[in-house]
Amino acid sequence: MAYQWVNNDFPKRLIERLFAFHQTYPKEKVYLHTDRPYYAAGETIWLKGYLFDGITHRSDSVSRTLYVDLVHLETQKVIIHKILRAENGYAPGDLQLPDSLLAGAYLLRSYTGWMRNFSEEDFFNKPVTILRTDEGELSAGLTSAAVETIRPDLQFFPEGGQLIQGLDNRIGFKAIGPNGKGLDVEGFVLNPAGDTLTGFASMHLGMGSFNLTPEAGKKYTAYLKFPDGRKFDYPIPPAQAEGFSMLVDNLSNRENVRVFIRNNKAAGAQGLFTLVAQTRGQVVHIAQGDVTKKSFIAPIPRNKVSEGITQLTLFDETNRPVCERVIFIDQNERLTVSIKPTKTVYAPREKMQFDIAVTNEEGTPVRANLSLAAIDTKQVLEKEPYATTINSYLTLTSDLRGAIEQPGYYIDPKNTDRHGKLDLLMLTQGWRRFTWQDVLQDSYAPTKYPIEQGLSITGQVARLNQKTPGQVKLTFMFSRPDSTRDFMIGESDEFGKFRLDNLNFADSTNVLIQSTTQKGNRNLTIKLDDLLNQPVRLIKIPYNPVLFQRDELAEYLKRTREYLEIERQIRRNREVLLKAFTIKKKREEPRDSRKIYGSADATIKLDLMNSAGALTVLDVLRGRVAGVTVTGNSLDPVVQIRGAANFQGVVEPLFLLDGVPVDKSTITSIAVTDVESIDVLKGASAAIFGSRSAGGAIAIFTKRGAPDYDFSKDPTPGTLITKLQGYSKLRKFYVPKYGEDNPENRRPDFRPTLFWSPMITTDSEGKASVSFFASDARTRIRVQAEGATSDGLPGVGLANVEVK
Repeated sequence: MAYQWVNNDFPKRLIERLFAFHQTYPKEKVYLHTDRPYYAAGETIWLKGYLFDGITHRSDSVSRTLYVDLVHLETQKVIIHKILRAENGYAPGDLQLPDSLLAGAYLLRSYTGWMRNFSEEDFFNKPVTILRTDEGELSAGLTSAAVETIRPDLQFFPEGGQLIQGLDNRIGFKAIGPNGKGLDVEGFVLNPAGDTLTGFASMHLGMGSFNLTPEAGKKYTAYLKFPDGRKFDYPIPPAQAEGFSMLVDNLSNRENVRVFIRNNKAAGAQGLFTLVAQTRGQVVHIAQGDVTKKSFIAPIPRNKVSEGITQLTLFDETNRPVCERVIFIDQNERLTVSIKPTKTVYAPREKMQFDIAVTNEEGTPVRANLSLAAIDTKQVLEKEPYATTINSYLTLTSDLRGAIEQPGYYIDPKNTDRHGKLDLLMLTQGWRRFTWQDVLQDSYAPTKYPIEQGLSITGQVARLNQKTPGQVKLTFMFSRPDSTRDFMIGESDEFGKFRLDNLNFADSTNVLIQSTTQKGNRNLTIKLDDLLNQPVRLIKIPYNPVLFQRDELAEYLKRTREYLEIERQIRRNREVLLKAFTIKKKREEPRDSRKIYGSADATIKLDLMNSAGALTVLDVLRGRVAGVTVTGNSLDPVVQIRGAANFQGVVEPLFLLDGVPVDKSTITSIAVTDVESIDVLKGASAAIFGSRSAGGAIAIFTKRGAPDYDFSKDPTPGTLITKLQGYSKLRKFYVPKYGEDNPENRRPDFRPTLFWSPMITTDSEGKASVSFFASDARTRIRVQAEGATSDGLPGVGLANVEVK
């Protein structure tokens, strides 16, 4: 055993640059919990997003905007795009599926704005099947005859990344069938002379391994053989003449992970190699060995490594990365979520109650935030064993590249053989969170997208000839469906680009953007960046687990068709045609929602006569309102109502623009032709605005700010009017209450999802409870809760009850 601790500058540089890299590019993780794996067009997908820090797995409370897309896999188009508001790392929401949606395979993907700076492989992806109740059976895939004619995909993964001549190498392999899932195979390896060197067989989901010592100048071929006589050949990757090999033992020793390092370097090679072990960007172990020694064993203490995937990288004597391997360390850092029903058997429409208890790995009760779904198992089939949950995603699949089949198998304590099979997964599954070449740079490129604590608007202002206008003044007015207004001002950069961050508005919000150059020129065009409709690049497509056999969905499609038809009929019944009649009433002046006061002391309605010759709005007031004096030049006048003054001089009035307090310079920058009216409030009339209106108040109302203003009829230069998508409004899952006399309770109830609660918080004793009513179905109800603590411990709980 030749082994020594760090004693030169290279490992120190590794630690320094790795820390700087993750400080510059902090990672985020997103997980979506949905109520079930498939739906019919017209139904609702109920979901909850969880945001985590990519290194510590603590709840991510920095990003407050979560994007959710429903992507049609065949066309790779985003069918539904939602923006969810995240609070303390949690973002509940839903997707209402249109009745017109095509049946087929879809993908739910979710990400934050910051995650768009990196590979789309980091996005959360979940397969979803959409059905139609008015169509025939869903295809179950390829026929047996077609499968037999398709060549299986067999991939080889030399441990450490490369084969070295003259050294015993372990080679992992993975066989994938035509359906994209692991295929159980067996075969053998031949040398150029046709001699059999070794046989091999898959151990789990098409994965296995065998050993090979390649010789110089020889090529090797692997053959798959099938019981029906079919045989396929595959070349083994060529071996390098010189280098390092790495073999990792993560199974036989409870205290340490042992890394066996060998090399066949020439006798003159001098220097130290470096082994680095890091977990999600945090270095947990570094060791060095002398390259003159041909064999080394480097132990890594397990108690130094956190739960999850650890990357082992070997740098040669020239500090060049030459071998890499990932391993999984199981520290049992997960929650135990217990769900206990008060009864094991319930009657139809009986109230069901479940008590929830959450403890950490030490058995101590903890606070956790959970989402819970209760489904009818006769309608919602469990087609994929060991499907992705928050447990398997957070510590396993989120740090791997490619799709993982049955991820839950590897972390289920009931599977006593899981560690060996998990090690095969680590041997054969690619891992590329970053490349060391990127990490070891002295500086890093700036990112394109910021961390979003709200919504953003970005765009560019240009002259009509598309030339750069220089720095431009901008005014933003947001008009919500409830007639409320928000008013903001800002400036672009010298190239006309602008960005407005940390906004908070809901769906279908109108925005008016006005732009003027520093000299008051409005002959400009405004173009917003399309931050929502990003191109779809499906780099990591997970397995689509839902393959249905004949008649499996008959019950679900029948009940869903009945339920959707009842919903349509209820909507039709609400559309009642009333008999025409006439109502006579004295006309009332509509109230302007921009005014929080009653009547003004004086009002000026602007027209061509009284605004002629006025450079600014305040010029219109000169000599027209008793008690109001406007002195000085037009661009910086002094306004005084009833001689308001104090020891510091004139006390000017409070200025309001469409009900929003602004400074005087904003008022003077508004074009007179854009103003509809001016209200003057003196003394007590302005008291509603508090101490800010000690000098009275002047309220300016623009034509565009009026609640009933039709923006489409105002193609003003330098102005953009558009509708923006904001945060989705939260909808509450409907739960019938059968103990009450409600007309809705008289209709049949065969809902596939009986209950969905996205925000369940356990108390200091780790306890919570939920209750809901059973449906009319005599079936088995599956209740599953998923969630995490604020410090990143995930957990999943499951319970089943019968309805008879």
